[in-house]
Amino acid sequence: MLHFLRSAIARRSFAGAMLLGTALSACAAQAATFTMYRDPNCGCCLAWADHMEQGEKHVVETVDHPDMASVKSQNGVPDDLRSCHTVLADGYVIEGHVPAADVERLLAERPEGVTGLAVAGMPIGSPGMEHGNHRQPFRVIAFGPEGRSVWASYPGNAS
Repeated sequence: MLHFLRSAIARRSFAGAMLLGTALSACAAQAATFTMYRDPNCGCCLAWADHMEQGEKHVVETVDHPDMASVKSQNGVPDDLRSCHTVLADGYVIEGHVPAADVERLLAERPEGVTGLAVAGMPIGSPGMEHGNHRQPFRVIAFGPEGRSVWASYPGNAS
């Protein structure tokens, strides 16, 4: 009887450890750390970081950088897709005011040939650039060595 009890406890302990390990792995995957390079004088970057941290899925570490052009060049951001901040996220480059849902989709799908996502410029109504009810149309562009494609489109409004 004692042998049976020890075996049952050992099996439960092993199963509990496996379950705990799986849960911790899932939390680690959800709590990805993003490193955001930004001009220290730009406030919309911090608003975008707040957007990404909603739901506590990600932590955005900010690095104030005096030469953002070099950060963008080093990370392969095309000149015409540049915006105010550049984020390194789990092997991808996120340029500008990309919505969290699009970043989540990129991290889940991990498509071949995509280096990152970009929203060129600073369109009003994009995450971090909210201005009342006014929204300019914008596109999220996937870019990489195989070219570019539209990842998502967001309509504007007349307000």
